[in-house]
Amino acid sequence: MVDEGKEAINAVIESDEDYLRYLETRLKQLEEEKRKLQVKVEYYRNEIEKLLSPPLIEAIVEYVLPDNRVVVKSQNGPNLVVQVGDNIDKSKLRPGARVALNQRGSVVVEVLPEYPDPYVQLMEVVEKPDVRYSDIGGLDEQIRELREVVELPLKNPDLFRELGIEPPKGVLLHGPPGCGKTLLAKAVAAESGATFISLVASELVQKFIGEGARIVRELFDLARRKAPSIVFIDEVDAIAAKRIEIGTSGEREVQRTLMQLLAEIDGFKPLDRVKVIAATNRIDILDPAILRPGRFDRIIEVPPPSKKGRVEIFKIHTRRLKAKGDIDYEFLAEITEGFTGAEIKLVVVEAGYMAVRENRLYVTMNDLLKAIEKVKSKKTIRDSWQQIYSSPRPTYQPTI
Repeated sequence: MVDEGKEAINAVIESDEDYLRYLETRLKQLEEEKRKLQVKVEYYRNEIEKLLSPPLIEAIVEYVLPDNRVVVKSQNGPNLVVQVGDNIDKSKLRPGARVALNQRGSVVVEVLPEYPDPYVQLMEVVEKPDVRYSDIGGLDEQIRELREVVELPLKNPDLFRELGIEPPKGVLLHGPPGCGKTLLAKAVAAESGATFISLVASELVQKFIGEGARIVRELFDLARRKAPSIVFIDEVDAIAAKRIEIGTSGEREVQRTLMQLLAEIDGFKPLDRVKVIAATNRIDILDPAILRPGRFDRIIEVPPPSKKGRVEIFKIHTRRLKAKGDIDYEFLAEITEGFTGAEIKLVVVEAGYMAVRENRLYVTMNDLLKAIEKVKSKKTIRDSWQQIYSSPRPTYQPTI
């Protein structure tokens, strides 16, 4: 009986110890679950605070005052004299720095890091053009001049230092549309191996005062950091038209952008190994300030191709064309008098469509002749409409 009692007592003790170990394990599990729930609660609390917190206003520091205040310029308002928060590192507050202001009291609560303008940041991501000089026909003289001004100084700057001359800073390409101005800029960028930054001049026209000039300044700063580089400005007449004394506020803002562009090309800050190429169809309306030596020293005309040039262009665009029979390039060039390079390319494309309509996988000479007639008819209609719109309009005289 005594042994049976001892065994019962030992069994109870062992069961209590097992139960105690179970409770300890369960307690650890609940504590871990509590910790995870607290992390989730803290995360959602922070998210709610972000949703409820008012947005901050971006501004640029204009001047730092000695009494813990600064003069800032917001992009959608006037200049403000604001206080500086105690947690701000005063050494980072300098003219030109970007800061964040709260909406209630316009107090500087944060100094923002330096970052390029979004337009300039998109310009930086530019793929290398895949155009070569061999892809351009009828412009041998223009290619030679462009290589002398752009490619040679970038590849061999010591040559000009030995000669004691300063190479031209910029090149202006002008001529009718479709004659190969943009193609020349792409080819010289690909052949020179320089960083190619391309933009249309209308992208520099901004809504707020001073924004266009700031983008031009940041654009050339980017070009200097990426040197050797080429800045290609297409349709430069959008900002470089002749300045007039009387104009709207928008026209005055365009003039400020032009003045910043002139200062960057021929100002106190050297361009180093940065070349500027501009293209326009309307050289007659450009401001004389941008045409003077020291800015665009080399002005290259890109005219419609001659007969020899048209032969070369036809050969370039039919290089990968699957043709059946002989193609008389001399005859094609003779009957396409006045055609630009873009129109010759259109002729080859239209010939390909004619072959597709007849379920053929090759192009014949007859397809090219039909395509020329089609492009000629469109060209005649387009020229007639241009003549109508360019002629003076008759004035209406009411009868009494």
